[in-house]
Amino acid sequence: MCGFTGFLAKNTNLSRLERQSLGLSMNAALLHRGPDAGDVWQDPDAVCVLAHRRLAIIDLSREGAQPMESRSGRYMMAFNGEIYNFLELRSDLEHFGAIFRGRSDTEVMLAAIEHWGLNQALQKFDGMFAFAIWDRKERMLHFARDRMGKKPLYIGWAGKTLVFGSELKALCAHPDFKRELNRAAVSLYMRYSCVPAPHSIYTNVWSLKPGHRISLSWENLDLEFDLAEKMEPYWSHLEALNQAKSRMDVDKSDSERIAEFDQLLTDCVEERMMSDVPLGAFLSGGIDSSCVTALMQKLAGRPVKTYSIGFKEGGFDEAVYARKVAAHLGTDHHEAYIDGKDALQVIPKLSSMYDEPFADISAIPTFLVCQFARQDVTVALSGDGGDEMLGGYNRHIAGPKIWNKSRHIPGFMRKGAASAIEGVPVGLWNKILRAQPQAGTRMHKIADILKLSSEQEIYSALTSTWQSPQSILVGDFQEPLAPIFDPALQPDHLGFAEKMMYWDALSYLPDDILVKVDRASMAVSLEARAPLLDRKVYEYVWGLPAEVKIRGGQGKWLLREVLARYVPRELFERPKQGFAMPVGDWLLGDLREWTETLLDKKTMDADGILNADEIHHVWDAHKAGRGNHAERLWTILMFQSWRQKWM
Repeated sequence: MCGFTGFLAKNTNLSRLERQSLGLSMNAALLHRGPDAGDVWQDPDAVCVLAHRRLAIIDLSREGAQPMESRSGRYMMAFNGEIYNFLELRSDLEHFGAIFRGRSDTEVMLAAIEHWGLNQALQKFDGMFAFAIWDRKERMLHFARDRMGKKPLYIGWAGKTLVFGSELKALCAHPDFKRELNRAAVSLYMRYSCVPAPHSIYTNVWSLKPGHRISLSWENLDLEFDLAEKMEPYWSHLEALNQAKSRMDVDKSDSERIAEFDQLLTDCVEERMMSDVPLGAFLSGGIDSSCVTALMQKLAGRPVKTYSIGFKEGGFDEAVYARKVAAHLGTDHHEAYIDGKDALQVIPKLSSMYDEPFADISAIPTFLVCQFARQDVTVALSGDGGDEMLGGYNRHIAGPKIWNKSRHIPGFMRKGAASAIEGVPVGLWNKILRAQPQAGTRMHKIADILKLSSEQEIYSALTSTWQSPQSILVGDFQEPLAPIFDPALQPDHLGFAEKMMYWDALSYLPDDILVKVDRASMAVSLEARAPLLDRKVYEYVWGLPAEVKIRGGQGKWLLREVLARYVPRELFERPKQGFAMPVGDWLLGDLREWTETLLDKKTMDADGILNADEIHHVWDAHKAGRGNHAERLWTILMFQSWRQKWM
């Protein structure tokens, strides 16, 4: 796991020494991603600079250092991530006569590209990756990002110079880079609490979409073209889904599927346990992380190190469940408890950690558990991906249920019912339905569904923080088309629940969940690996009937059955809670002064971006106890905090 950056220019007034110095400056911005080593390379015949920071995981020797040159000298690569099937590819390449000097996956990637070409090699790589590779013969710079979007890559313009990097802070280090706000991205951010690819918060900068590549010619670089238009898919969610559906075997028994899935997950976990440095696992006590941990413990020769975070505030603590699962599996378990003061210490770091606005509240405990684990290990396995692929979110269950019951009811009656639900404050719903976690928020989500007239609108409403971003923005903020509304990306013959899982994989997973984990883990130089997001798992689950994912009103049926082979059901069968935090209370307590400062009306009016009156209306309601508006307020606070840091 590492970070890289660099630039490409057709013409420049910079000397070779100045280019080297600039590469070092941009690379220094990524020190946290790779504290073990760093280097800068530049082409002797063209203005191409590649810089790399290394977090050494496999082959700790100098032979694994980057930027790395291919054996023939044609290619130079800077790479971030891990290729889990590199030993298999190495064996194949040795059969064709390839010779290797070290044990790194980077060297195998270069040999694969030399032997098979970039397109065919990309089809063979299984793992998490983003890379830049310079073809010295053709004078072409190629970029690629893994299928699920686990590793980030930003590409943009600094004047007429192409700049790129694992994080935006590296681009910002170029003296010609202009930090101009992308107003379209602001609107998307306010809706989804993150900036979806291919957009970025800056104009003239793009996030390479998952499963895509870009190839740029040095000869034609001065055109300053729209990079989003240059992105080409080498893999498609829709194509993978359709191919998996065509292979579906409806006659398999439940026991066959459980055994099959168990073996597949075991193989994926085993691949991710390869490491030359200490390794552990995040364990929340939920189904996904418990399953990954159970399989790790099955494969390990000694107790696996596991880590969990608990909350001192009542009603938010899942650490007790993690402790019980760890005790049953016999792991070497570690837990830490946090409160508002701990969160307060993390919050000033968020705008640097997530160098574009990012408002998933669970970024705080994610960072804290990464920081906690990094005291002992350099690699940690996580359970990310199970919810999106196997129907683990409440929306996958509740959304279709409500829609199927309400869609035939006349619109005026549905809107009337929605108004009645919204007439009861969130806090009162929580008291009425006190046995259900976050009941008030869920009831108001139901009201949102009742107002809508299509599955796509319902999904968008369920995943939106601000239902109408225009209401809190001043001026022209045109919101671009989201992937779920792109006709070219829509699958046929799926039920509503499976459509939501597919839409999750298109955007929510890579743009929110995986951004959150990548930045939080890399901030402390920790590599996070997600076995459930293996391409083989993704393609396997789309070849399953829907009832194997959701059964009896409960999601992740198949994963639950695999976990039940290792852990008693009473230790994991409970309502889903997620990485929740009592931020609503913290905003009124430890974080009150910080909140009031960032929501200063005069400052917002002077900036001319946010509608201060509308935002203060929500803040006043939150202070008065008229609902918990922490999630919406957090998007504003994170935006303001980001602007203070970067603009």
